[in-house]
Formats: sequence, structure tokens, C-alpha cells
Amino acid sequence: MKKNTLVAAATDDTAETPAPRRIRSTTVLCVRRDDKLVMAGDGQVTLGESVIKHGAKKIRRLYQDKILAGFAGSTADAFTLFSRFESKLEQYHGNLGRSAVELAKDWRTDKFLRHLEALLLVSDKEATFLLSGQGDVIEPDTGIAAIGSGGPFAQAAAQALADHTKLSSREIAEEAMKIASRMCIYTNDRITIEEL
Repeated sequence: MKKNTLVAAATDDTAETPAPRRIRSTTVLCVRRDDKLVMAGDGQVTLGESVIKHGAKKIRRLYQDKILAGFAGSTADAFTLFSRFESKLEQYHGNLGRSAVELAKDWRTDKFLRHLEALLLVSDKEATFLLSGQGDVIEPDTGIAAIGSGGPFAQAAAQALADHTKLSSREIAEEAMKIASRMCIYTNDRITIEEL
């Protein structure tokens, strides 16, 4: 009798197994207007149901400060991708488009890289690309792009502000990020802004 009980317990699908604690974070927004480029990111990092950091920096300057890159997703994975992307930028002498395509190719096919969970938003004075582990290299139709849990809110707000106001790219980014922080629980109003 005891033996059957143990077997039943071992095969019971309802037995609780601890779920992995997922780190969620971010809104990163890129706004291009009047030859000015601004990338903004919030500072919140959430682990499970708790905010564990308020002032994380999710945007970096790369390749002699000529390229801005922001990430959403796992921080460790994003840092690995930043490092790989910097190598591609060096290899292709700062050519953003070529470097983005080559990183996406490696990200999709490399046994180690393809398990990385993050999105990258990269931009220089001429172009912006959204990169994913599925091999996506997407150049947005407008001068506005966003990633992360609050990305849709920030992008919608930024597009409306761009279409209906004369605000600068920095002002649009600041206002759109404030709106996103009021709507997305994984986004706060401690915003980091970088400009090119």
C-alpha cells in the first residue's frame, strides 16, 4: 500500500515544482526627429513580485560613442550580447547595419547565443534596428521604436506626440517614458537619456 502511494505521488502532475523566478524589466525608447536621436530607458528591475533595483542603466554608448544600444530582458544575456555586438562593430568598422545582421545571424545559429533571452535596440545617426534571437533585424518605418514590457505604451505615446506636437526628440522621449511608467508595472520614472 505504501509503495503505491509513493508511486502515485511521484507521477502526480499536480505536485508543485518551484517555478523559476523571472526577472522582468524595462522600457527602452528611441526617438529620431530633426536630425536628433534620443534613446531613453527606465531604471526598474523586477524579480518575481518585488522591485529589486530602481536605477539600472539599460542604455550604453558603443563604438567611440557613435552608437547607442539599449536592452530589454535578462541583464546577463544582454551584457553578453552587448559584448558580441561591440566585437561586430569593431570587425565592420562601425557599420551598424552589417554589424546588426551579423550579430542576429550568430544569435540565431550559435548553440550558446540562441538561448539568450533579450531584445536589443541599436541606433546611430542614420539608422535604428531592433534585434532579436529569432534572427530579426527590423528597421522601423518611423523614427520611433521601443522594446520591453512598457515598449508598446512608450512607442504609442511617442508617435502621438511626434504626430501632433512640435516637441523635440528629447522632450518626446521624456514625456512618452513618463506615460509608460504610469501604465506598465515593470517600468519606473527614473529615466536615463542618451543623445546623438
